[in-house]
Amino acid sequence: MGRNEMTLSFSARSENEAFARIAVASFVSQLDPTLEELNDLKTAVSEAVTNSIIHGYDSDPAGKVTIEASIDGDVVSIEIYDNGRGIEDLELARQPLFTSKPEMERSGMGFTIMENFMDRFEVTSELGQGTRVAMLKRIESKKALYN
Repeated sequence: MGRNEMTLSFSARSENEAFARIAVASFVSQLDPTLEELNDLKTAVSEAVTNSIIHGYDSDPAGKVTIEASIDGDVVSIEIYDNGRGIEDLELARQPLFTSKPEMERSGMGFTIMENFMDRFEVTSELGQGTRVAMLKRIESKKALYN
């Protein structure tokens, strides 16, 4: 089948979070994922994009969020990045329940959710330069399950 790629860049507006989630789901649908796999991917993308919008740019729509996704065989690779403020203390930010915006009733579970729903998860960040989330998931195609 070979490698297939897509890049999507959009304004850091909360209404674009659903668009990003659906776009990635549509791209991955060519692998015929199970509903659970698709939901895992959509949730992880949703969390990463929301983090970029809320934390990276403080909901400033002038910012841009970029998603690069590729399919290689049965492996989906997704990178979501911004050029926002970056994360001051990455170790602390990765702790379950930690949130830098408690007034927004954020759960502080975003990184934990991404890590649990994907096969591989990595986050890198540099203050004033932005944050990059890289995720991998192997898709056990429904076709493979029923043959």
